[in-house]
Amino acid sequence: MKLDDFFRKNTKIAVAFSGGVDSSYLLYAAKAAGCDVRAYFIKSQFQPRTELNDAIRIASRLGVALTVDALNALDDPEVATNPPDRCYHCKKHIMKRLWELARADGYSVLCDGTNADDDESDRPGMRAQRELGVVSPLRDNGLNKAGIRGLSEQAGLPTHDKPSYACLATRIPAGTAITVRLLDKIERAEEMLSEMGFTDYRVRLMPPDGAKIQIPDSQLEMATARRAEILEALKPGFSDVLLDLTGR
Repeated sequence: MKLDDFFRKNTKIAVAFSGGVDSSYLLYAAKAAGCDVRAYFIKSQFQPRTELNDAIRIASRLGVALTVDALNALDDPEVATNPPDRCYHCKKHIMKRLWELARADGYSVLCDGTNADDDESDRPGMRAQRELGVVSPLRDNGLNKAGIRGLSEQAGLPTHDKPSYACLATRIPAGTAITVRLLDKIERAEEMLSEMGFTDYRVRLMPPDGAKIQIPDSQLEMATARRAEILEALKPGFSDVLLDLTGR
């Protein structure tokens, strides 16, 4: 089934929207197909403000109504204690809330931006989506990340070259309890890397209080040259600051 066929059969859809490459293209394609489409963004402690800003900007550009709802992910102990399947519990919590919002607005089909490259064995949250009846049109139609980037560029979407993003909770190793303090510290560290000109970065917690920076190979030389600046920025928040030389 082609994506257009999906939209012909489902003319009124809600989209779980992140402002990333995949969900932005899904939103664009639904709008272009003439669907009655509304975007829903769940803001928890796991998304930095920049992701919400991107979502607002893209939805506005596409002329699609956007609902933003706040959720305290750490209210769920199966999320806050950070077990290996934390993503499953978190995604289940989020998708249940999205269904509530979508149904209240009269939508009976909820879609997300999962693509054909996404592997459920690496993404426990996909199981929660499947269990709750969330549809993944991009995946179901065989669209992978590279294909979606190409189609997004053709459509003139600014997200076509946006780096893939994973929530801040992924920076904290399983078994280490997630706290607002840790999330804020990691978010600020990544903001500082962005301000220095780095892209597609991760600042991963190395318990008890160290940080490991991951950046693309192409930026390792810049990181070495700006070593003192990076240390000055991150050292107040972390006991040790390490650079992963394998690159992202």
